[in-house]
Amino acid sequence: RGTALQPLFKTSYSCSKVGDPHPGQSYKGGHFYAFLPDNKEGQKTAMLLKKAFEHGLTFQIKSCNGEERVTWGLIPHKTSLGGGKARNGYPDAQYLREVRAVL
Repeated sequence: RGTALQPLFKTSYSCSKVGDPHPGQSYKGGHFYAFLPDNKEGQKTAMLLKKAFEHGLTFQIKSCNGEERVTWGLIPHKTSLGGGKARNGYPDAQYLREVRAVL
């Protein structure tokens, strides 16, 4: 098993914008972790994920128990080093190909 890159996204409380479920309403942030293999393909994927983040495509705002909060968007992320595809983890031999197709 190789080393894993670990991108970290940290969001805080903020105010939603036009296009969000309740524009102008505050929402709760959080800490989000995602893992990529530390190899050439993983590094290329990391750059694509960075661009997606910069364009506001990584997260979305959803209502949960009456509270607006940040959640993962539609781009798949590996949030665990284990558990396989069913648990958003590794091993998943198709992940890099699938996420690059989405990006």
